[in-house]
Amino acid sequence: MKIRDLEVRALDVPLSRPYTIAFKTFTAVEMMAVRLSGERGLVGLGSASPEPAVTGESFTACGAALEPEGLAFLRGADTDRLPEICAQIERRFPNAPAARAALDMAVHDLWAQERGRPLVDLLGRAHDSLPTSITIGIKPAAETLEEAHEYVGRGFRVLKVKTGQSLAEDVHRLRLLRRTFGEAIVIRVDANQGYTLEELRSFAGSARELAIELIEQPIPAKDWQAPRSLAESDRRILAADESMQRPADALRLAQHPAPFGIFNIKLMKCGGIRPALRIAAIAQAAGIDLMWGCMDESRISIAAALHAAFASPATRYLDLDGSLDLARDVAQGGFVIERGRMRTTDAPGLGVTPLPP
Repeated sequence: MKIRDLEVRALDVPLSRPYTIAFKTFTAVEMMAVRLSGERGLVGLGSASPEPAVTGESFTACGAALEPEGLAFLRGADTDRLPEICAQIERRFPNAPAARAALDMAVHDLWAQERGRPLVDLLGRAHDSLPTSITIGIKPAAETLEEAHEYVGRGFRVLKVKTGQSLAEDVHRLRLLRRTFGEAIVIRVDANQGYTLEELRSFAGSARELAIELIEQPIPAKDWQAPRSLAESDRRILAADESMQRPADALRLAQHPAPFGIFNIKLMKCGGIRPALRIAAIAQAAGIDLMWGCMDESRISIAAALHAAFASPATRYLDLDGSLDLARDVAQGGFVIERGRMRTTDAPGLGVTPLPP
């Protein structure tokens, strides 16, 4: 099926609940929405949520990459040649991973719709459903507890707690959560590069005491080798996020002794489904578990990440709550969350449909 036309829109979407991480407070998200029109009325959707602090790609750079005149190569392209189209996208926009991701997922969506199957089934399904975490930003202990009660009441059993501004306060908040909920919840931590190696050593003891499931990017990305000095049991629960952005990073981080036992794949970092699956293959070969994460994103890109996640046997963890933060979205469908567990729908492609502007 040939791509007949394309449309790109810039969006400024407020968050329903602003939140704070180690280095920034978020109140809204700037997005780009991509729509590829094919034959028989089929439409492939994609979306981009660039994060300059992580990838260096500004919203302006993302928008420039998605200018219609630069996307002329897609008009008339045949989705039967999916690998070739994705390779072109990578070559043309090497420094705009979120823009690449939006195009990549839209092409995959159209390709799978033409075949009348959910994308994950065409990629090779390895999972039917997994629980996702839902994120609590850095905030006072009482507010942390209040938000946790809300999420548990909504059926979520995996909480990801942002940390990294004060080690003592972090441990206090986590102890309060564990004391309040006991073993009824799973607790993950994301320090967003906020700890030094010595602080991580200290925190690792508290993590064992509090049965923390994993610790995401505790140290600065540039210090990716530092965790090699830790015990293997501690390294096993460390997840590389900012340190692991593209397949080349996965190769580097997979070298023995692996500094992280988990790779966090985000489509906005690596550039889409196709490169994400290359990372997944490297992780599987190296015996490294996969976590699939997100920025604040539309249901479109969350669905794309979920389809890719369910296509990898190495997937162990989901952190795909980014669309839940949006006050409004550009699409509906794509996935179902029931008591905190995510699954894809039976609809073809990504299973998303656009909402009116």
